[in-house]
Amino acid sequence: MYGIMLFLHVLAATVWTGGHLVLATTILPQALKNRDIEFLSRFENAYEKIGIPALIIQILTGLHLAFRLLPDFSQWFDFSNPVARIIIMKLALLGCTFALAIDARLRIIPKLSQDNMASLAFHIIPVTALSVLFVVAGVSFKTGWFY
Repeated sequence: MYGIMLFLHVLAATVWTGGHLVLATTILPQALKNRDIEFLSRFENAYEKIGIPALIIQILTGLHLAFRLLPDFSQWFDFSNPVARIIIMKLALLGCTFALAIDARLRIIPKLSQDNMASLAFHIIPVTALSVLFVVAGVSFKTGWFY
C-alpha cells in the first residue's frame, strides 16, 4: 500500500507542479505580453480538469503518508522531530496555496480584465513557487535537507 500511495503522491505532484511551471513560464508571459485573457483562460480551464484532482490526490495521499511516518497526530507538532517539521512545512505550504487560490477565485477571477491581469500573475507566480517548495520538502524526507 505504501508504494501505491507514494506513486500516486509523486504522480499528482508532477501534474500539479509541472502544470504550474508551464503556466508561469510559458502561458502567463505570453498572455501578459499580448494582454490575452482568453489564452490564459483556455489553459486554466483545461488544466483545472487534471490539476485540481491532482491536488486532491496529493492532499489525501500526503495525509496517509504522514500518518504512516508519524501515526500519532500529536507527534506532528513536535518540532524537535525533523519528520514533524517537514510535515508542518508541507501543511503550511498547503495553507498558503489554499489562501492564494481562494483569494484569486473570489476576488480576482470574477473581475478579470486586461487591466488587472497582473493581479492574477501575482497569484500564479507564488503558487508555482509554493508547488516547487512542496517538491523540495517531499524530497527532503529522503535527503534530510530540512532535518
